[in-house]
Amino acid sequence: MKTEVVDQLIKIVGRDGVLTTPEDLAAYSFDGTFAEGTPGAVVLPRSTDQVSQVVRAAAEAHVPIIPRGMGTGLAAGSVSIPGGSLVLCLTRMARILEIDEANATAHVEAGVVTSDLQAAVEERGLFYPPDPSSNRHSTIGGNIACNAGGPRCLKYGVTGDYVLGLTVVLADGRILKTGGKAIKDVTGLDLNALFTGSEGTLGVITEALLRLIPRPRFTQTAMAEFESLEAASESVSAILGAGIVPATLELMDQTAIRCVEEAFHLGLATDLEALLILETDGSDEGAVMREIKAIAGICREHAARSVRLAVSAADQTSLWEARRAVAPSLARRAPNKLGEDITVPRSAIPEIVRQLRGISQRHGLPIVIFGHAGDGNLHPNILFDRRQPEQRATMERMVGEIFAASLALGGTLSGEHGVGLLKRPYLEQALGPVSMDIQRRIKHALDPENLLNPGKLFA
Repeated sequence: MKTEVVDQLIKIVGRDGVLTTPEDLAAYSFDGTFAEGTPGAVVLPRSTDQVSQVVRAAAEAHVPIIPRGMGTGLAAGSVSIPGGSLVLCLTRMARILEIDEANATAHVEAGVVTSDLQAAVEERGLFYPPDPSSNRHSTIGGNIACNAGGPRCLKYGVTGDYVLGLTVVLADGRILKTGGKAIKDVTGLDLNALFTGSEGTLGVITEALLRLIPRPRFTQTAMAEFESLEAASESVSAILGAGIVPATLELMDQTAIRCVEEAFHLGLATDLEALLILETDGSDEGAVMREIKAIAGICREHAARSVRLAVSAADQTSLWEARRAVAPSLARRAPNKLGEDITVPRSAIPEIVRQLRGISQRHGLPIVIFGHAGDGNLHPNILFDRRQPEQRATMERMVGEIFAASLALGGTLSGEHGVGLLKRPYLEQALGPVSMDIQRRIKHALDPENLLNPGKLFA
């Protein structure tokens, strides 16, 4: 990074807000994937005005900008590209500016950690449902940029369903404000939707106005064991077909169960083909209990070997322990993993799992499958050792086959992680040339010099 550019950045945000040492740059060279890219500098602004000035300065110097939150992304969306890019990290913009109980909204800066917002609004009897697994670490800005999801998506929807307004710094430094607190607003194009899921390629999200709902007062949890994956999938369809929409409906396949049990010894039966972890919630305790009992009955009707209902808060935590243990358990099996998030129609879950198992057997690397069965969003994780070139090459071939299988079944490349750098080679296969052309035209209109997160998504 040129000295004059660094000096200008220091004038904008202060010396403690600009990082240039090799040690600091290394800390911002990766995200939640195995991809790496060392930036030329890192800047940590404290306000939208500072972001605007930084973006304007970078644009004048033709320096690419990589927006970043906490770096928990799983598509290499905040990894720098070669050539001296500037990482614009928004973690110091972490204020909850307002919780408006009358209008059930929260106005926050982009660097607010998701779980911090959830805790703050729940103290007021309100609820912010989007719950990515990284919610204790990921930021609201990153959640919006990737349109993050989580287990509660089945009932409550994804992050974008709660975005009422945004403050966005455009590629030339101008500040755009979209939306507002009005419940109904169809004035002009939906710019909230345009920037949500754009992965920092169209603008830098600095603030958000979010919709809140009343906090559910009661929850009930169950775990169902299945000797057949088909029976588990049939249970999912039957539950939803009965008009029951659980808050969460999570699937773990046999490989995931075995990884968790080997690592944490939770007492899981390793001869199972699948586990379902289900939760209902609401404001009427009786209705919540009736729903969970109805779900348990449906699972038993579809050959569940056993169904365990939580009888206390501690028991609920215990039932969720297996699902939460999946990701950390994988480190015991291999030093690296590629965590994907394909989405297929629910009816295609048994077939996609069969195909994923076949891919694993053909190539000799484990694929662990878990995810949100209720909305067809599965997380096949390929376990490998990146220090071995042949394993990395095999992993890349497997990824192509996984995406091809998903698309062939009417699915897509991503349900909540985004495209970033890792899925970009497959994007046109998923969307087609006309869609790609339209999206590139939008990108060029908003960022003609291609300075915002270049090399990602359609950029």
